[in-house]
Amino acid sequence: MKSDIRVCRAWEREHDRPVYTLATTCPACGADAINSAPAPFDPADPYGEYRRALRARHQG
Repeated sequence: MKSDIRVCRAWEREHDRPVYTLATTCPACGADAINSAPAPFDPADPYGEYRRALRARHQG
């Protein structure tokens, strides 16, 4: 699921607080707006394989 809420990519140097928007650009400074939600998981997670195996074992 993709987040619709975006934050100005340059807010730390251009604004005194984060500027949120639904558009692809910041309405205040015109910089690109990026997804404000963090990734749901880390692809480099060293324990992901074990967690998935444990979940599969308990579901089946």
